[in-house]
Amino acid sequence: MFSDRFDQLVNALRILPSVGPKSAQRMALHLIMKNKQGAIGLAEALNEATTHIHECVICHSLTEDEVCQICLSLERDDELLCVVESPADVMAIEQSGSFRGKYHVLGGHLSPLDGIGPDEIGIPYLVQRLSDGKIKEVILATNATVEGQATAHYLVEATKHLPVHVTRIAQGVPQGGELEYVDSHTLSQAVHNRMRMK
Repeated sequence: MFSDRFDQLVNALRILPSVGPKSAQRMALHLIMKNKQGAIGLAEALNEATTHIHECVICHSLTEDEVCQICLSLERDDELLCVVESPADVMAIEQSGSFRGKYHVLGGHLSPLDGIGPDEIGIPYLVQRLSDGKIKEVILATNATVEGQATAHYLVEATKHLPVHVTRIAQGVPQGGELEYVDSHTLSQAVHNRMRMK
């Protein structure tokens, strides 16, 4: 539109999730017209992040070191492992402050139609990690999607022969949610995963 470089910036911004052509154009205009210093800082931060951040060799979450701080922590429970789909899930659980074990990031979920099988998300490595007997419980915290549920089911089957207790995070009505606004599948999960009060 304005120039090839502007179009290049707009197209670069479109790689971000949920950013369409109009949003990318607005972002590009803002960075060029109103916040050039912010744009330069953004470019530097992106360059630094992509150069120095990579996967932890143990859990596959993100780190600047070979092994992440969570895997190295002596204050964490080595016998408790939470399996998630992405580093974003690790961040979400960490922000809740509800978990003090270690993690394993699959890097996705099973999706045979897309050619994503057990090997593509490192399930053999996870099974090997569980084989040494140090981990006593695995919490499956894959997403509550069809693919996430299928991945959790596959992991249960893949670890049946191992001396490890496998649990699944509870699913159901969100805190503060009103039943009349909750979809039927979520409500069904809430009833199925009910807990004893007395």
